[in-house]
Amino acid sequence: MSFTAQFPVLANCTYLNTASSGIMSSSIMEWRKSHDEEFYLQGSNFRLQQREFLQDVREHVARFFHSKAENTFLVQNLSIGFNIFLDGLSADHKFLLVTSDYPSINYPVESRGFSCDYALANEHLEQNILAKIETFKPSVLALSLVQYASGIKIDLSFIKKLKENYPELLIVGDGTQFCGTNAFNFGTSGFDVLISSGYKWMLAGYGNGFVLLKDQVNQHLYQKRINYPLPTEPFLKDRSLLSLCFEPGHLDTLNFGTLKQSILLFESLGTDFISNRLQSIGEMARKALTARGLLSSAVVARGEHATIFNIPTSTELNKRLQEANIIVTPRGDGLRLSFHFYNTVADLEKLLSVLDQK
Repeated sequence: MSFTAQFPVLANCTYLNTASSGIMSSSIMEWRKSHDEEFYLQGSNFRLQQREFLQDVREHVARFFHSKAENTFLVQNLSIGFNIFLDGLSADHKFLLVTSDYPSINYPVESRGFSCDYALANEHLEQNILAKIETFKPSVLALSLVQYASGIKIDLSFIKKLKENYPELLIVGDGTQFCGTNAFNFGTSGFDVLISSGYKWMLAGYGNGFVLLKDQVNQHLYQKRINYPLPTEPFLKDRSLLSLCFEPGHLDTLNFGTLKQSILLFESLGTDFISNRLQSIGEMARKALTARGLLSSAVVARGEHATIFNIPTSTELNKRLQEANIIVTPRGDGLRLSFHFYNTVADLEKLLSVLDQK
């Protein structure tokens, strides 16, 4: 199945870089043009229905990820959402993090002075987390569902079991390299918090993301503010404390409307279709790269893996990839390759032909 008509950039290159940025579809581009034309013609009248518009976006996000709309908040990106979450916690929390996780996860925790320990992100990631929980006894586990450089993916059944065994542990997930790749039921997952940007696998462009919370998380956030009266201005009516914290100021209807459009696109394709495509191309890529000795032992030894791979790099390889117009990104000590549902076996074969050149 070809997606070149829907994603014109695919006609110009072999795009193996969704882990850095998703690409924009023609249908979403047309929606964005129509949106801005209405703003162009109407001025401030265009925003008269923005409250209802944004609530509709929240409801689409909540439906897609099986969360509660009242616990779903729109944020500009993961980093902003996670920082707001951290600022609402008491300073005595102890965090378990993952080594080499995304800097937007580890640095904000470390720089705020929270007590921290780390689980090694190798083939034994889940066992490493368990061992640290038993010795360090954290109150919060914060990690990316998919490690951004290596593609190592946490076992979601492990997270669910972990929550059952440690119900008081707050489990916070960064879904930026995961959301948009598989169906995900936040309500039945082990996560208490899921935060994600929309510009990668969700294909929603820049400037949008979301925060999903379970009910029990409310009691941990911004407790020092609960005795302050909420604003009474009409334009802030019905706003909750957490809404005012996670969504201060105006929200851009173009960016968050694009997030809704991406959800509609994904629903039209079907999450089963997307996950099956990714599983197929991911298994083929992993097998081919393993046969060539290009993947780390940790990645080879694990079971389920994301469609993100990191391979050794060199000046010569970089040049060959550029000449072949294959788009990838340096990450860590190597080159990061990533495959989404619009990538094909032909894309993989082209990559392998370049890798096999001597």
